[in-house]
Amino acid sequence: MLQIYNSLTRKKEPFTPIAPPKVRVYVCGMTVYDNLHIGHARVLVMFDVVARYLRHLGYEVTYVRNITDIDDKIIRRARENREDFRALTARFIAAMDEDAATLGVLKPDAEPRATAYMPQILELISHLVQQGYAYQADNQDVYYRVRKFACYGRLSGKSLDELQSGARVDVGESKQDPLDFVLWKAAKPGEPSWNSPWGPGRPGWHIECSAMSTACLGRHFDLHGGGMDLMFPHHENEIAQSEAATGEKFVNTWMHVGFVRVNEEKMSKSRGNFFTVGEVLKQFKPEVVRYFILASHYRSPLDYSEDNLRAAKVTLDGFYIALRNVAPQAPAETGPAETAGRFFEAMDDDFNTARALAELSGLARELNRAKTAGDAARAARIAASVIRLGGILGLFQEDPETYLKDGSNTAGGTRGSAAGSALSDADIDALVTRRTQARQNRDWAASDRIRDLLKAQGVVLEDVAGGATVWRRD
Repeated sequence: MLQIYNSLTRKKEPFTPIAPPKVRVYVCGMTVYDNLHIGHARVLVMFDVVARYLRHLGYEVTYVRNITDIDDKIIRRARENREDFRALTARFIAAMDEDAATLGVLKPDAEPRATAYMPQILELISHLVQQGYAYQADNQDVYYRVRKFACYGRLSGKSLDELQSGARVDVGESKQDPLDFVLWKAAKPGEPSWNSPWGPGRPGWHIECSAMSTACLGRHFDLHGGGMDLMFPHHENEIAQSEAATGEKFVNTWMHVGFVRVNEEKMSKSRGNFFTVGEVLKQFKPEVVRYFILASHYRSPLDYSEDNLRAAKVTLDGFYIALRNVAPQAPAETGPAETAGRFFEAMDDDFNTARALAELSGLARELNRAKTAGDAARAARIAASVIRLGGILGLFQEDPETYLKDGSNTAGGTRGSAAGSALSDADIDALVTRRTQARQNRDWAASDRIRDLLKAQGVVLEDVAGGATVWRRD
């Protein structure tokens, strides 16, 4: 049975949907004022796997991932660029979609944008004002009364006393308590604004997600996720405002993805130590990046480095080398089925993709042994298992020959040529043919010269049974 670590209770719990077989999932998506970095990619890839696995288990999943297309950062960046904020967000939404698709991330069932949910946002704030949980201050902003919500802090584990000691009031704010947070911001000159009962303005960040999630999934739904950095204050505030407005429990299970670190520091734009997805994809294939992300448990820190990405590439190449020259044939036999059982045990244990991949590595070794033994039937069945189980993780779905001969995104390589060389597939095939002829003529010196030439161009040769030679780009 699937068990998920619930950030709210701080323990693994059996996953029990509210209305099986339906499962409703909401994930905080991107604030679209810049390109995605690897920290964002980790969240996108991980919840893509969560949705894929839930569907594999037979659940009817409604997966909602929002887009924040209005907030302070967006307004600031649009002002710096001297462009309309809508043009800015449209450009970065398109870039986000391209990066996500390249990484094999499937589109969510719904992708609400904050600017399209103003009626729901205004209605939610109105409920909070009517019930005394919110008030309009002298500066015309509307704030949430944190101390009125008795359970505030239960997600993050922070006490009001602890929060009070670190609270402050920014210049221009007139909140009644330093802990209160803004729901509606009065319009400043030149800023985008919408009409409201409290005057022209725009929503605060936290209220946007409460409005979009409840509008798309209902007042009480199964699973809410996002990055670890969103646990406080964003998700804490979502719980407070949603449950105060509806009087119902907001979410059953909370999932949080760990930080990506560079030199043991959290990767973030504020620190300037981030790497965009586009930058990384210039050096490594998309599936290598996806494998790198999934090779660590989602709650643990992920240490970003080119060395770690290269290690992921070597491992992924090994899978495709094992799958090469095998025609997959289902169903899988007893041995691989036992491994498949351990794969599913790993995934049922809080989506432990790292352990699941270790089980698949064992299958790849079995596949290589079957190929070496010349047992084509067994190799075909094992290959089918690798591809079927890998598909749940969004891996191993390329044609092995195409993957291994594609030199794009490989540490300086360009599509259609080996890393750092201009050799086309046809050039390599011609050299391999010349080498084969040299070997047949027992001209070992010429054979070695061609192998060394190809190696220098990033092409690895493998002599297989029957005297044939296959090659791959490295």
